[in-house]
Amino acid sequence: MAAKKNICYIISFINKSIAFEWIAENLSKEKYNLSFILLNTVDTELERYLRANEIPVERVYCTGKKSNYLSAFYKVYKLLKRNKIDCVHAHLFDANIIGIPAAYFAGVPKRIHTRHHGTWHHIHYPHAVYYDKLVNRLSTTIVAISNNLLKVLVERDKANPDKIQLIHHGFKLDLFSEIGEDRLSQIRNKYNPTKRYPVIGVIGRYIDFKGIQFVVPAFKQILKAYPEALLILANGVGKHEPVIRKLLEEIPDKNYKEVPFEKDIFAFYKVFDVFVHAPIDIDSEAFGQTFVEALAAEIPSVFTLAGVADEFIVDHKNALVVPFENSERIASAVIELLSNKELCKQLTTQGRVDVQNLFTLDKMIHKLEAIYVSPL
Repeated sequence: MAAKKNICYIISFINKSIAFEWIAENLSKEKYNLSFILLNTVDTELERYLRANEIPVERVYCTGKKSNYLSAFYKVYKLLKRNKIDCVHAHLFDANIIGIPAAYFAGVPKRIHTRHHGTWHHIHYPHAVYYDKLVNRLSTTIVAISNNLLKVLVERDKANPDKIQLIHHGFKLDLFSEIGEDRLSQIRNKYNPTKRYPVIGVIGRYIDFKGIQFVVPAFKQILKAYPEALLILANGVGKHEPVIRKLLEEIPDKNYKEVPFEKDIFAFYKVFDVFVHAPIDIDSEAFGQTFVEALAAEIPSVFTLAGVADEFIVDHKNALVVPFENSERIASAVIELLSNKELCKQLTTQGRVDVQNLFTLDKMIHKLEAIYVSPL
């Protein structure tokens, strides 16, 4: 029997991540010894989860500032050498630019990083593209989470296409439907105790490419037809917050609610009558988990064709598709869904089938394990 491979995940600035919990639970324990290095300044829910499940984890103090990178690099380097790691898999920018070079100098033969951002650096931080390209060169495998991102890596970053593997995010999709009535009532009462209708849901940080600056004016138009409507904005933090706040001044306080974080994301989607995710272009959104989650939860949805949506979303088949940066079309699409229950049923039924075919956790785990065992 072949010896187990020592695989180390290096992750930066994540508090809670169900995705990494799923990987820790489902990656083959017969083939791999899995450990984690978390770059952070504080204890996190992910770290507590790993410790509670007796999965080796080390926290390396990292502030995300360049002045701290060298000390974090050295600590990661020492951990990789000490633990005789065979394969490093880094996630997120700081983990990539610290973890992949540390693995290179530590002599780790297989160095994988998953790219989680699209054209953000090319547009807003051109100097950071240098670091992306360095990580690409030092990695033995680059995981692209969507076809659009693969295109960005090849055409914009000039990454070696032979290094790139397309692996979509995988989900435990049944968790979005296996929700008891008590749980549903609890979360609906939490966020919509007065039973306003309709509830329009948005989950996304206040960053310009997420397109929330076009959803809020669309909601203002929706209020003309549905004066009791409620807009729920979740995970709303980011540099674009002043712009969003200015737009929200035109919405009555009773008609919108901001939700910093909801732990039970599976039940949370059930609060919404319609879900909207409208990034402003095709490439800035590297994947867009909410495209998959909303359809898994069977919520009628309005999307732009950004990130992974461009691969499987078809207008009037599994969602309604609107042009980029178009508040009027967002509003009219939402109203179309609210006025046509038969269409909603058709879209949600097909949407559930489509995500089940493409984005299961088993598919992702199988593809990850294939790259972990593949020859260099």
